[in-house]
Amino acid sequence: MSNTTEPLIQVNHLKQYFDINMGFFQSKALKAVDDISFSIREGETLGLVGESGCGKTTAGRSILHLYKPTAGEVIYRGKKIETKQDIHEFRKHATMVFQDPYSSLDPRMTVADIIGEPLDIHNMYSSKNERRDKILSLMDHVGLNSEHAARYAHEFSGGQRQRVGIARALAVDPDFIVCDEPVSALDVSIQAQVINMFDELQEQMNLTYLFIAHDLLVVRHISDRIAVMYLGHMVELADADQIYDRPLHPYTKALISAVPIPDPKIAKANKRIELTGEIPSPLNAPTGCPFHTRCPYATDRCKEEVPSFEEVETGRFVACHRVKEVN
Repeated sequence: MSNTTEPLIQVNHLKQYFDINMGFFQSKALKAVDDISFSIREGETLGLVGESGCGKTTAGRSILHLYKPTAGEVIYRGKKIETKQDIHEFRKHATMVFQDPYSSLDPRMTVADIIGEPLDIHNMYSSKNERRDKILSLMDHVGLNSEHAARYAHEFSGGQRQRVGIARALAVDPDFIVCDEPVSALDVSIQAQVINMFDELQEQMNLTYLFIAHDLLVVRHISDRIAVMYLGHMVELADADQIYDRPLHPYTKALISAVPIPDPKIAKANKRIELTGEIPSPLNAPTGCPFHTRCPYATDRCKEEVPSFEEVETGRFVACHRVKEVN
């Protein structure tokens, strides 16, 4: 991992709201991502976890400007991404591996054309032979054979399709990849192979990842630091081991307590924290702390005032009014 102090990616107060039509010419803002800030150092993997619908994927897409952020800024290598030209340049260095290897590949294109499309868009070759050589090299990197190049996506298994998606993401020789639940649609046996491949590629190519997932065991294996999201807000950010060994936010504690433990004796002694109530809709998010409707420690202050995302220990951030009292 690089020891440079300046982060590769800096996200400041990012917001992503979608106007939802409520009928009778009225609309309401769905706050998918509501004021999140973090940075990712070069060569690092930041895991982003939370329940389905908490805004993880939207955050990843907004950072890459696949959605135009409602507010906030994304800074890459010290430069703010603002204009169309900035976004075009940024996408030569930042790409995405999508969650579903079945729907993210065009069924009418051969594997060679899918992987070669970013090369075509950014004019990254001078001859057809160079293009072909680059495509075959990328396929080799992700464990695909050269004879796969002329085939179509439907001829492959889920794991092989995801490898095609990873090769496509690597085509522009990026620094930064948003991995949006890249193994959640795969069999467990294949998941381990793909995760190990991400590790190897990071080492070989000095890649930086934002690794989005809901499986906490997968995230722990690959991440240097972990950020926890709830209802569009970031509630905790710390080193992976700290999050697992000593979670501070009540929501993080509940998430960690639900992780299966293979040792039956330890599992029996481990007390599961049951959260009551349903996750509120982002269309009707509660006032104050977003977690107060399900939090066992909530007070009147929690219902009225949004807690700030503060550094409570070196390199450790938590958004909770009562973090010192309950730990």
